[in-house]
Amino acid sequence: MLNLSENSIDSRNVEHYSTVKKLHEEKLYTILNKIVLVFVVLAIVLLFLPWTQNIRGSGFVTTLKPNQRPQTIQSIIPGRIENWYVQEGDYVNKGDTILQISEVKESYLDPNLVQNTQRQLTSKQLSVESYKQKVQALEGQMNALQSERSLKIEQAKNKVTQTQFKIESDSIDLIAANTNLTIAQRQYDRIFELQQQGLKSLKDVEEKKLKLQEVQAKLVTQQNKLQTSKNDLLNAKYEVTRIKAMYEEKLAKAKSDQMSALSNQYESEVQTNKLDNQLANYTLRNTMYYIKAPQSGYINRTLKSGIGETIKEGTPIASIMPASYQLAVETFVSPMDLPLIHKGEQVRIWFEGWPTVVFSGWPDVSYGTFGGKIVAIENFISDNGKYRILIAPDETAEKWPEKLQIGAGAQTIALLNEVPIWYEIWRTLNGFPPDYYTVDQSKEAKKK
Repeated sequence: MLNLSENSIDSRNVEHYSTVKKLHEEKLYTILNKIVLVFVVLAIVLLFLPWTQNIRGSGFVTTLKPNQRPQTIQSIIPGRIENWYVQEGDYVNKGDTILQISEVKESYLDPNLVQNTQRQLTSKQLSVESYKQKVQALEGQMNALQSERSLKIEQAKNKVTQTQFKIESDSIDLIAANTNLTIAQRQYDRIFELQQQGLKSLKDVEEKKLKLQEVQAKLVTQQNKLQTSKNDLLNAKYEVTRIKAMYEEKLAKAKSDQMSALSNQYESEVQTNKLDNQLANYTLRNTMYYIKAPQSGYINRTLKSGIGETIKEGTPIASIMPASYQLAVETFVSPMDLPLIHKGEQVRIWFEGWPTVVFSGWPDVSYGTFGGKIVAIENFISDNGKYRILIAPDETAEKWPEKLQIGAGAQTIALLNEVPIWYEIWRTLNGFPPDYYTVDQSKEAKKK
């Protein structure tokens, strides 16, 4: 002490105070020692009490199925907001109109776009039918040309055969003419010899000579006829070749016209399919001007406001909460505790806003907790460095609060083995994980 004051505490007599007198009594020390001893004994006994190991996690209330969770309503096409038919907090049924939008793209501004596309489609369909009829007509024309070609070729072949017969006839006649010439020549030589001997007159010689000249003339004529027949045969054979070439050319042209018609037909069919697709798209697009509720629920919040505001495709417009849903809890556990988690295991949960008294090591004396059952374990770590666990209500335990809302905070405890308190303190101080345990196989088989 600095002893700045004139009165020193050392010089003051404090023995007359009753409290100071009691400090000198031995009885007080005895009571204090007993109290300390009792506390030490209680602490030692407490260290051997059972303690239920557990894995704690924190999360929030969600829904069991993805289609029951809050979602945003989006516009598939861009547009301009024209009318709102709901407000925040309204209940809507599936298919009810949320808002109306109008077109903003130049390609779809025509009010008669669907009707005009339908007319184009009808014209293309008629064009396809016309090309089909043309193809059928050309097919008939080719069949007629083939029939006519067969007939013409048959006629030309018959003429060739006739000419061949005529050549044979002329050849025989030529042989006969040669024979007649030989006979006439012999008769003339004989008469001439007899006339030289004076047995025949000159008149007889001249008659035989005239006859010989007539036979020679017939021979020349027959030779000309045979040559003419041969020429006719060549002409007939050429005519067969010419007819074949002519009709092949006509058939090739008709086939080319048919292929062109088929090509135009297929091209028209492609354009028809495109127009049909466009018509279906335009018709479907007209139904997208009215954005409807995907399912029954409540409009939580409108993300766009006003009239005349333009929106892009995929822009969230409003959020909707489904009317019917199954609650679940989404919690997160550390990677060290993940091997101790199994599907189907029971978990105790307490929710924010409900009165709760929790003794994590003694779950039987806890108050305000609810039962749950693990239904899903995420196999990939989340952004927060923990693994996500999905917990559904335990049907065999107490029901969850009716006023529980999605998004409320929740704390979870997964119960493990029972160990002494001293062991749990020692494990915690050393940073060891809880005791690993295996799931009862008979229990799992019974659940399945």
